[in-house]
Amino acid sequence: MAEAGIDQSHDHHMDPATEYSSSKLGMWLFLGTEILLFGGLFAAYAIFHARYPEMFYEQHLELNRTMGAINTCVLIFSSLTMAMGVSAIKWGRQKTAAILILITIICGFIFGVIKYFEYSAKFSHHIYPDTSIFFSLYFLMTGLHMIHVFIGLGILGVIFVLTLKGKFNSKYNTPIELGGLYWHLVDLIWIYLFPLLYLIG
Repeated sequence: MAEAGIDQSHDHHMDPATEYSSSKLGMWLFLGTEILLFGGLFAAYAIFHARYPEMFYEQHLELNRTMGAINTCVLIFSSLTMAMGVSAIKWGRQKTAAILILITIICGFIFGVIKYFEYSAKFSHHIYPDTSIFFSLYFLMTGLHMIHVFIGLGILGVIFVLTLKGKFNSKYNTPIELGGLYWHLVDLIWIYLFPLLYLIG
């Protein structure tokens, strides 16, 4: 009877391969919903842009392309360091992985600081979300993206601490890989937002 109880308890625990597959599938489904969310916003932007092309062109010139370009480079670099961190932990290099994750976090904070100064400049010129349709969409999309950046920083912060504590290794690193997938999505969304808002108008 005791052996049967033990066998039944083991049945409730997934093996590492099954846990990895299930977790990754769940993350991809979540990322899919996020893509649909931003896809809807991109579609709304395209519709209003088609209706008011001149207004969108004139008002997109108010955006700071330099800050936008710097933030683009920062996020692309952070995506690279995150990918390197995932690779490092798979090779069992915990210290290297922790350093790379920390660099990714620092890049995320740099992105946020630059965005803060960009928003502050808009407010000082009396440009707010209710100024126009263009700026309503601008603040909505970039603000929602910034929320995702903060969420990503929180996730990476926890992963960084756990990595320092030696919780992950070459055999178990699923949380780091899933955190990396989320961060890559944050980067990908911005890569679409930057040209859409700052370059095309």
